Amino acid sequence: MKSMVRGVLAVLAGFVVASLVMVVVESLNGRVFYPGLAKQAEGVTDRETIRQILASAPVGALVVVLVGWALGSLLGGMLAARIGKSSPVRHTLALGVVLTLAGIANNLMLPPPMWFRIAGLLVFVPAAYLGSRLVASATRSVPAVVSRDGGSGRN
Repeated sequence: MKSMVRGVLAVLAGFVVASLVMVVVESLNGRVFYPGLAKQAEGVTDRETIRQILASAPVGALVVVLVGWALGSLLGGMLAARIGKSSPVRHTLALGVVLTLAGIANNLMLPPPMWFRIAGLLVFVPAAYLGSRLVASATRSVPAVVSRDGGSGRN
């Protein structure tokens, strides 16, 4: 039971971190990289108008969103792997699936160009999985702590 709770918390924490990273990157995208696009979309709620804005958006603006999604998935995957120690890959893959479902929901609400929809489907799971692999390789490369007396156990 304890490992199941830990697993759920791992995926939930990974989702929160991934979401925060994505929000930060998307905010930077609208405030720093493409402020004109953000101003154009400000306050727009009509789905067709949003579709037209996204269709005319510079490719770079959408690429920055994909980079944010990948970075968020990677960092969320790293956290999920650290928390879900017993099955880090399983937890990061679960996170990747949850993020993919959230991405699908996002694409249904804000209809982007088709290339973006496809790329969005392909980014979450591999990035989250890479996060678990980075954690695993970092864990393997950390040397064991040796006591002051060279590891004999005597002080």
